[in-house]
Amino acid sequence: MNLNLKNKNALVCGSSRGIGKATAIELAKLGANVTLVARTATALTQVRDELDHSLGQKHDFIVADFSDIQDLKKRIRGLVSVKPIHILINNTGGPPGGPISEAAIEEFTTAFQNHLLCNHLLVKAVTPSMKKEAYGRIINVISTSVREPIDNLGVSNTTRGAVANWAKTFSKELGPFGITVNNVLPGFTETDRLKEIIKTKAGKSGQSEEATAELMKKVVPLRRFADPSEIGSVIAFLSTPAAGYISGTNVTVDGGRTKSH
Repeated sequence: MNLNLKNKNALVCGSSRGIGKATAIELAKLGANVTLVARTATALTQVRDELDHSLGQKHDFIVADFSDIQDLKKRIRGLVSVKPIHILINNTGGPPGGPISEAAIEEFTTAFQNHLLCNHLLVKAVTPSMKKEAYGRIINVISTSVREPIDNLGVSNTTRGAVANWAKTFSKELGPFGITVNNVLPGFTETDRLKEIIKTKAGKSGQSEEATAELMKKVVPLRRFADPSEIGSVIAFLSTPAAGYISGTNVTVDGGRTKSH
């Protein structure tokens, strides 16, 4: 099985913590040169220094805020002008929770920009070099809400569904160039996002956060939350030559919780 990513350049969004950081670590272990993207230079410096350099990789980072799409465009153009990107990991923190009936129009606007529009900008920026290099892997980290909408995450459910269909469309257009496009749908994963969800649920139910977490684990057949590295490993695999015939699909990584196929 060819899992070698030596001499491949990966761009990993939201990589200062959580699933993004875990993905960057796994890609570096397979030999990729990783460019980290997040909003804070201090955190990115720390992660860059943690990445595996044993195969002679050169890792760097870009400080960017997805709320400023013009600045993001400028920074990504600068990156692709100096090196080709073979692997793009689109990963952005989810929108605030709440019932869809209470969501403001601005919440949808912000969510669509941070997820769909920024993803689109990045794909358009990196695909010319992917075509030239005859190697491309685009992986979008979204949510199991693509299969089953999640209660109290109305804006997220809507936005993630849009990203899934956007990705499927791109997979058909980019397939002839040997570029794969896939989505990874994480379930409950030990991240700051999950802590926020548990805190909100606990506040509404009157139970402790610990009791709320245990109830959530009970709906997962494996009876636990995922470690971010377990999601990162799946994303890293989809980035390799071995996954070259997997495209246009949603890969659910949720311990068996989602009831649909």
